[in-house]
Amino acid sequence: MSLFWRIFALNAVVLGSATALLLWAPVTVSVPVVLTEAVILVGGLGVMLVANAALLRIGLAPLDRLTRLMTTVDLLRPGHRLPEQGHGETAELIRTFNAMLERLEQERAASSARVLLAQESERRRIAQELHDEVGQTMTAVLLSLKRASDKADEPLRGELQQAQEITRGSLDEVRRLVRRLRPGVLDDLGLISALTSLTTEFATHAGLRVVRRFDPDLPPLDQQAELVLYRVAQEALTNAARHAEAGGVEVSLCRTDGAVALSVTDDGRGTGVAHEGAGIRGMRERALFIGASLDVTSDPRSGTRVRLTVPVPTPTPHTSGKQ
Repeated sequence: MSLFWRIFALNAVVLGSATALLLWAPVTVSVPVVLTEAVILVGGLGVMLVANAALLRIGLAPLDRLTRLMTTVDLLRPGHRLPEQGHGETAELIRTFNAMLERLEQERAASSARVLLAQESERRRIAQELHDEVGQTMTAVLLSLKRASDKADEPLRGELQQAQEITRGSLDEVRRLVRRLRPGVLDDLGLISALTSLTTEFATHAGLRVVRRFDPDLPPLDQQAELVLYRVAQEALTNAARHAEAGGVEVSLCRTDGAVALSVTDDGRGTGVAHEGAGIRGMRERALFIGASLDVTSDPRSGTRVRLTVPVPTPTPHTSGKQ
């Protein structure tokens, strides 16, 4: 039954019931209207309106649920669907909306994947240029300053040595930027070594007290999943150092049921409600890229926790036929 005929039927039931009551009830209307008759008529009208409102509320309830879902849906939190209840146009509308959500989530995931791949490619290019051009040029300047300082007399030698130290510090900063742009240790030594190097760097430069808890027997992950885990840990540590006013942070990487879970928990000032800034939205984009789930909780008493759960594909058993 279409929505038009459903609403028409509900109103017909109410009006028909009112007509039946007028036909068979021992009620008459005088001219002029007597007070008791007016009270009865107004009371009947009130009952009709209440009944009509209740029936319409029941009939339009699926549309109310659809409206609430439309106002709260977030494509970075996929999986929200409306139960396909009812029949006719309402059920068809709900099915169409769910199908639209499915298509939008797939398109968002595909577009996010393209953007993230482009970002990583640009990071790799910039890191390579910094390493090959800026890094080598600064190394040559450092060697030239060293030779000049060896031949110079005081007080020029002291000034040249001071310039050496400034250049050496700038070179170390360039190398640190290169590691943050493209973690070579992740490609060479794996995820555990990369996270160990990352947390050590943050403990040194940001003054954070870092506790690491890494399971030694993690299941194998593909390159994209390892990169997303690394980037989420990097962003969570950056937020803890810059915004949370944290003194300590715990980074754990463990195996769960069919998944690998990364958790970064700081002891800073939580907000009670996790603020969805650019950093957290970026982490959600990365989680969506590999089909992972991201949970961010923030509490003023216990700090902020970022938890990324990456599903591990179940290996398909290999069957061998008889030779």
